[in-house]
Order: sequence, then structure tokens, then C-alpha cells
Amino acid sequence: MPAKLSVNLNAIAMLRNRRDLPWPSVEALGRIALASGASGLTVHPRPDQRHIRFSDLPVIRNLIDDEFPKAEFNMEGYPTEEFFELCAGAAPEQVTLVPDDPAQATSDHGWDFRKHQAFLTDAVARLKTMGCRVSLFADGDGDAQAVEIAKAVGADRIELYTGPYGGCFDAPERAAPILEALGRTADAALAIGLAVNAGHDLTVENLPALVKRIPQLAEVSIGHGLTADALEYGMAETVRRFCRACGQAV
Repeated sequence: MPAKLSVNLNAIAMLRNRRDLPWPSVEALGRIALASGASGLTVHPRPDQRHIRFSDLPVIRNLIDDEFPKAEFNMEGYPTEEFFELCAGAAPEQVTLVPDDPAQATSDHGWDFRKHQAFLTDAVARLKTMGCRVSLFADGDGDAQAVEIAKAVGADRIELYTGPYGGCFDAPERAAPILEALGRTADAALAIGLAVNAGHDLTVENLPALVKRIPQLAEVSIGHGLTADALEYGMAETVRRFCRACGQAV
């Protein structure tokens, strides 16, 4: 099965938040994305609400439930009490836990699974009681032991942090070894029953090589590059382009 595409709405929300106005509409563009072939929507509601606002969560939940019941809602975040409360209210199908400091501009590394094993065990268990599938942000450095810990804490999936791979856009000769390390990490996860997602700085140009190296990739979550392309091609055509880059027939 080709990798599914979850459209991250954060960049759209950040653009909206530049003015005290309701556009661009997170709901409307999420609707276009789903109607054009996306399998889900992703948000990362940070404590300062600098892009996705807490008030956006029920709107996105209702959009999926009312119009696209086969789609999934994926919420990313650091497991604070506030984040758990947001998850309980929005009932996402998937929660992706990231090790972000609240002040970080964006996610830029995976979990240190050895250091945070007990902490993640408790967090994953709480989310499982809500009925959520749990994915953990992971460095794609080929560390098989770290992946084993991710499995041990109860996660269903890992999400490979692909920032370094995406950062090779101007130096493709550096991409091959990074891609191979991502592939080895995925191989280790798949071998022990963890599904594999990926996200960060993925583009129409670099996605085909990633899905070729990891043919069992379950899902990619893409926001910044997809939103940038949408300014040029429109949201509907951009989603179709990314779906095709994932190997989907659209």
C-alpha cells in the first residue's frame, strides 16, 4: 500500500494568525485537502497557540466526522497535562508525541528513548486509554536499540524525523547516506512490529526516494513544503501532486 498523506495545517494557521481575520480558513483548506485525496489532517497545538489555536480542534474534528469519516485526525505535541486534555476533547485517531520545548520554532529532533523510557511509558498508556493510536517522533539514525525501546513503551508507530534529509535540497550528494540511515531505522521498527510514519521538510522532489527505500511507509505528515507549493499550484492540485509522490494513483 502506498504511504498515506496527512496534511499538516499549522503553516496555514500561522498565516491566518498574522491578522485578526478568519482567513485563510483552516477548515476550508482542510476540506479541500481531504476532498483532493489526503487521508488525514495533522495539527500541532503549541501552548502559545502561535499557529493552530485550541478553538480549531473541534472545528477540524467536526469536519472529519461530518464530511470525511474515513479520514484521520493526527495531533502532535509534547505530553503535558494541557495536551492530554486537548486530546481527550478532540479524540484524534492518532497522537504523535514529540520532545519539543515550548519555545522551539519547530520539531527538530526525535526522543531520547533511553532517557525518557519511563516518562513515555506513562504517556503512551494514558493516550491508549483514550483510544488513540500512538506514534513517537524518532531520529532516523539507524539506532535499532532505540526503536526497541519505542516498542517497549507501548507505541504503535514511530515517526521518522526527516529534517536532515529534507535539508539536502541544495546538496543531493549528502542525501543518500541520510536516506539509508532512515531506511535502517524503518527496517528495525518494521521487524519488531512497529509501523513507520515520516515527516519534516518532505517535498514532491524528495518523497519518491523515501518511499522507494521504505516501501512499507504508512504515512507522511507534511505542512511547510505542501503549503508553500499550494501558493503556487493551489491546495487541490498540490495535494494530488504529493499523493502521486507517495505512489498513490490520483
